[in-house]
Formats: sequence, C-alpha cells, structure tokens
Amino acid sequence: MKKSSMAVLAVSAAAAAVIVPTAAFAQKPGGILKVYHRGNPPSASIHEEATTSTIMPFAVVFNNLVEFDPKKPLNTIDTVIPDLATEWKWDDGKTNLTFTLREGVKWHDGKPFTAEDVKCTWDLLLGNSKQRLRKNPRSIWYHNLKGVTVDSPTSVTFNLESPQPAFVMLLASGYSPVYPCHVSPKDQRTNPIGTGPFKFVSLKRNESITLTKNPDYFKKGLPYLDGIEYKIIKSRSTRVLAFAAGEFDMTFVTDVTVALMRDIAAKAPTAQCHLVATGVSTNLIVNSTAAPFDNPDIRTAMALTLDRQAYIDIMSEGKFNKGGAMLPPPEGRWGLPEEELAKLPGFGSDVEANRAKAREIMEKLGYTKDMPLKVKVSTRNIAIYRDPAVILIDQLKAINVEAELEVIETSQWHAKVARKDYQVGLNLTGVGVDDPDVNFFENYWCTSQRNYTKYCNKDLEKLMVKQSMIADYEERRKVVWEIDKQLQFDVARPLIFHRRGATCNQAHVKGFVAPENSSYNGWRQFENMWIEK
Repeated sequence: MKKSSMAVLAVSAAAAAVIVPTAAFAQKPGGILKVYHRGNPPSASIHEEATTSTIMPFAVVFNNLVEFDPKKPLNTIDTVIPDLATEWKWDDGKTNLTFTLREGVKWHDGKPFTAEDVKCTWDLLLGNSKQRLRKNPRSIWYHNLKGVTVDSPTSVTFNLESPQPAFVMLLASGYSPVYPCHVSPKDQRTNPIGTGPFKFVSLKRNESITLTKNPDYFKKGLPYLDGIEYKIIKSRSTRVLAFAAGEFDMTFVTDVTVALMRDIAAKAPTAQCHLVATGVSTNLIVNSTAAPFDNPDIRTAMALTLDRQAYIDIMSEGKFNKGGAMLPPPEGRWGLPEEELAKLPGFGSDVEANRAKAREIMEKLGYTKDMPLKVKVSTRNIAIYRDPAVILIDQLKAINVEAELEVIETSQWHAKVARKDYQVGLNLTGVGVDDPDVNFFENYWCTSQRNYTKYCNKDLEKLMVKQSMIADYEERRKVVWEIDKQLQFDVARPLIFHRRGATCNQAHVKGFVAPENSSYNGWRQFENMWIEK
C-alpha cells in the first residue's frame, strides 16, 4: 500500500471506500455525535494550550478570521477561506493586511462581535493587554506583528514589521480563534465563549465534554448536529474496543494505529478509518540547561544511537516516515528529500557504526557498561508517547545509558517541559500549520516557550527571518532546507519519525474529511457533518 495519505483507508474486508461528496446525501439536522477523548485537556483555552486534546473538542466553540477549508484535506495557502472575515488584502508594501469583518455576528452570550474583539485577541497574544494569558506557547508566531489597528467596527489591519507572505496561514490555524474582549482569559479556560457552531455546556474531569448546537450561528443552516458529546477514556485498547462495539460514532483524531485498524475491520467492518500524516513528529528532547546534558557530546551520542527504521517497523509496520524538522513529502511541501536526509548524522542506514561512535564518546566521558549514565526518560502518559519511550530506553542501553521511564499526565506535560523540569524526554511535536514560519519560530527560536531543549543558534535565526520574507516557493524552500539540515547537525531536537495515525468513523457519520497534513486543523468541519438516519 502506498504511504501517501491521499488515500482513504476504509476498514472493511471488501474494498477501500472513497470519500463521497456531501452533496450526494440529504443532510438531515439533528442527532448527537458521540466521540471518545483520550484524556483530560489541560483547559478549554486554545490560545493557552499546545495539544489536540484541546483543539479537537473546543475548535467548534470559536471562529477565526480565516480558516483552512474543512472540506479540503490538505492545508495550504490556496485553501484559506473566509470565516469571521469576508475578505482580506495586502497593501503595496506587503506589510499591512486588512480584513473586512462580517456584520451581525454574536458571541454565545448574545453580545455583538466587533473589530475590537480582534484587536483584544492579538493584544493578549502580544502581551499588550491589561489581562494576561497564563501560558502563551505561540506568542513567537507574532514576532513580526507590531499590532492590530481598528479601522472601523467592521475592519481591522494587522501591521507587520516586514513582509511575511505566509502570515495569513498563521491566522487560519486551529490555534488562532478570536476571543471576546468581555470574557477574561481565566473564564475561557473553564467556560469558553465563542461565536462558533457549538456552545460549551460542560467539562467534567475524567468523565466528559459536552457541546450543544448554537441556534444563532451566523452560517445559516449550520450546524446539522444538535450537539457533540465526548467521553474521556484513558486506555486506548478500551476506547477502541468501545468504538468497534458501536458505542461511539467517531474516534479521537488519529488515535488508531495500523494494527488497531485491523481489529476494527474485524469487529466493525462497515466503519471507515482514514490513515493520514498528522503533522506530528516524535523526537528526543534533552535538557541542555542541566548537567551532564549541557555537554553537547552527550547529546550527540544520544542522537547517534537512534535506530529510526526500528521505530517505524515496530510501531507502524513501515507506514511512518523519516524526516527532518519539516513534514516530509508527499504531504509536506517543505520537507527534506530522502537523498538529502540520508547525508545527515544519524540518518544513514549503518546504525551499528553510529552506535560505535556514540559509545566512544560516552566512554571518553567515563560512562561504560559497568558504570552507565543513569537518567529518567520523561514522557506524556498516553500511548503514542509511552510506546516509543519504551523503545528509546532500550536503544539508549546500546551506548551505556541506563534509563528509567517517568510518565506525566497530559494536564501537566507541556508546562513541565516548558519550564525545563526534565532530563531526557520522548516528546511529540505537533506543528499547527505546515509552514516554516510556524515550525522554526515556535520550536527553535532561542526565546520561544516551546523551545523545550533551549537550543539557540543566532546565525540560524537570521536565516529563519530571511526565509519568512521570501515570496517565491522554490527560492524559499532552498533556504528552508539549509535551516533544516543545520538543525539536524546541531542536534537541536533529534527527529525520530513523523507519525501517521487513523481517525475512524461509523458508516452513518457523513461529511467527514480527514486533515492530511495537520491533526490540529479541520475540526471546525464538525459544523458540516451529520448523522445519516
């Protein structure tokens, strides 16, 4: 089977199903969509979190200025469509981006949406507001934004320091909803108010998340569903079995592995599973601020012991991809080609030669088989983190590192690594948009909250700024590749693999299109879905 996620894998003994355009069915309003959730989201505030555990359930509570077309599987600049804005345009200097806003839109509490709400949202993100976000993991996205100007009640302008052609893609991300001025960041964590197709009802820790239809939604006729109910089930085997038994209409996003797809095929042959690239990489993070990991030689040795193909074969039966920092082809537009990747340290096929170099490094530092370096490998307490962490511990033994697994609950994980409260970690890095402006600045800029390894290369930062200003795709990609290669040589955050996962739905769920290059976008598409009765 081809690795490309452009195919929809239907879990049936008969044949692969195809996505049928929604127009082929008569959408009938009504019904509650039942979905399982893998764990407690840290909060309901999208701007303060860094996980699909928040994005998937709560994206439908909000709207963006613009969004990626939820009916298109790939997110690109060409699939950006209006949302709260009706149109947008750049000035001649390409530094001022003006949006015309919809009129008559209301927040869920009945107050009117205006241009001031847009300004309030980005003032919060820039730190220019009296109110403060408790966490602001993507503040670095807006390093080039001077501020937002309210031109009229229905017009706003984003004022940039320098040209940034991809800026509109940041605004289309699932991480970029507009918040109301009159609701505090604190309240958004537990009782979110938006303009979206569904209204928040409740969040019960370890139990459920409940949303109900917004009867005043500005997109007439939408949503079709009466509501969405999430049940929190922390055991993956338990929740997948429950889906196969018909207790749920849909799984959590990309939660289903290749092996579990076969189980679903056997137990629920009419269900459909969509195996896609997730926009999420699995990587090794090493805290460079703490001894002995402040020694770059140790970090290099740990990177050299990685047997990436073993991970891919064990965890995905060959379906995951090797790659650098950017999502690899075919879904990724910026990823390094295989021939360039093979030239990078640790990516070649001779794993034993790499490990011999790594052992030599460790032994020179005094770490031998009899006197190993003892470490804790921290990871998030969900299966897609724990499983590769166990393999990492085994592979570290080959270079005289004796590791102990430490699992951290979802609600604590991102805050823990952000404050550098770990030694070594097995992490998953989700990129909200397949664009270098998101990935490089968020994960590798010296002062970013999401730079979990405290990597810092000022010369490379200059190249990050340079690529951001280039409009021509081919010219920009050359600079992006140069940056990506250097990140691997610097052992900034060793990439192990780029993950694929399946989202499954029962046959009676219609209108679902699986996002193919980011699991963080597209969940507003719940407004276009319905249950065939």
